Amino acid sequence: MKSARSPVAVWRGRDLLDGRVVESTTVILRTRGCRWNRCVMCGYAQEGVDASAEDIIAQFRSILERVRDAELVKIYTSGSFLDPVEVPEAARLDILRSLRDTNVRRLVIESRPEHIDRPALEQILSFMDVEIGIGLESSSDLVRRHLINKGFTFSDFARASDLIHSLGGRVKTYILLKPPGLSEMDAIADALRSAIDAEPHSDIISVNLCNVQRNTPLERMWQRGSYRPPWLWSAVEVLRDSSLGVPVICDPVGAGAKRGPHNCGRCDEYVADAIRSFSLSQSRADLNVDCSCRSVWRKVVELEDVSFGTPLV
Repeated sequence: MKSARSPVAVWRGRDLLDGRVVESTTVILRTRGCRWNRCVMCGYAQEGVDASAEDIIAQFRSILERVRDAELVKIYTSGSFLDPVEVPEAARLDILRSLRDTNVRRLVIESRPEHIDRPALEQILSFMDVEIGIGLESSSDLVRRHLINKGFTFSDFARASDLIHSLGGRVKTYILLKPPGLSEMDAIADALRSAIDAEPHSDIISVNLCNVQRNTPLERMWQRGSYRPPWLWSAVEVLRDSSLGVPVICDPVGAGAKRGPHNCGRCDEYVADAIRSFSLSQSRADLNVDCSCRSVWRKVVELEDVSFGTPLV
């Protein structure tokens, strides 16, 4: 049974902070979840419960000791940290006050653009250095509206990002590799174009590899055989070809699983580790990996556009 007083997950890791690799802590708080909750690939809201401000405060205080010595802390909610319905102001303020007395140098949160306004930003930025993640997914309004059902436009993203920067905050932009409805080739091209379009509004870009979450429209497509998660080689291609003035990172969640990004199975862990290494080093040398299945991937990229929407492999 899900407890309103227990976070979904907490784990330690390593992340980039102003060009340095530092210890980080990621916390996923259990809230009522994203109010939009209509994106075709997202099942995170299923973790939600009707958590009050007091519940959320109790969740964070229960793991505060695991946060104190990290230089970078990421607090996610499966929705928007700045949504006052999902995270009441009392809970947000208590978390910020708790972090102010630690060694944390930067807080990373996430929010949809509609919850990013001047009062909320001024409040949170008065406590500490904050980076706000926005799930742009694609810079194409057509892809975002018709294939993802994201519910906001590129101009909404740009407005929110510009407001964050005007007040001294940072922006982390999420790009989705292979939304449903795109071939492998089109997915690579869309991610590269989206990264270029997002760069002027971003301090860091995270390429998120689409995975098949349970009880989502995407899962039904996958079960019918009309969707395959992206190849890890496609992520390597995007990272290698992204020549931007901001860091581009990727954490291949679920790599090697049928529902997650994968290659042939033999090289999945090896290639996923290379992607993680690149994300910390920003050195393309870390992406110099190979496997015999790479030739199969090249054929998929070449031929999938004529397969009438059905993944080849």
